[in-house]
Amino acid sequence: MPHWGYDTENGPHTWAKEFPEAGGPRQSPVDIDPGQAKFDETLANNPLVINYKTERNLSVENNGHSYKANINEESTISGGPLGSGKYRLVQFHFHWGRDDKCGSEHTYKGKMYPSELHLVHYNAEKYSSFNEAVTQPDGLAVLGVFIKVGTVDHEAFKILSDNATRVKCKSFKTDTGADFDPSTLLPDSISNYWTYEGSLTTPPCCESVQWIVLQQPISVSPEQIRAFRNLCCDENGSKRILDNFRPPLPLGARELRASFQ
Repeated sequence: MPHWGYDTENGPHTWAKEFPEAGGPRQSPVDIDPGQAKFDETLANNPLVINYKTERNLSVENNGHSYKANINEESTISGGPLGSGKYRLVQFHFHWGRDDKCGSEHTYKGKMYPSELHLVHYNAEKYSSFNEAVTQPDGLAVLGVFIKVGTVDHEAFKILSDNATRVKCKSFKTDTGADFDPSTLLPDSISNYWTYEGSLTTPPCCESVQWIVLQQPISVSPEQIRAFRNLCCDENGSKRILDNFRPPLPLGARELRASFQ
């Protein structure tokens, strides 16, 4: 796979040269404009169902682009825009900026949060694996959670931020030794969200994602977000991962639906 990144020479504006789908009509992220969102009563009447299991000895890694946790347990989501189909969680990862003014991929009324969590699922009802599902129009579902920076630690987040130093450089992986329930990263309310048909936000940018972006953010401490900003995108630890977000793309003819009024 060609080298891609977030710098001037290999950043998001160059991706479509090597990954043609990145120039398609169904790309993510987008700006969430509540004035454009259409309330969909069927979403409100068919709530999201999160059935996450505790992951034994959570494994985390630095893939050179993000901080990622791998999931082996059969954790699923269904309901909402996914209907009765079960989508299985395979990994979650984060996007962030060099300071608190930027970092999230989706924006809210043009404004960025300092970070964004993506929980990536594949359609386990129709496909046998993530790799099979990733190129299918109904293959994936990603739950997006905005992250703001407050004054106190996020308790569940501590396992992630405390282990970041162990994966400082690209290709480093570690078992945390800790059991971890991914649902502890979700906000108190998951009933209010926006949804639209989009893509992966990193190459090859496959247009296979049903996005579900929660309205309520979670809050982490300055020290916890700093743990991400100290990660490096190279193998010798000389260049930090900063601004690993793709800017918003036009919604175009797509519909942005809301589960709330």
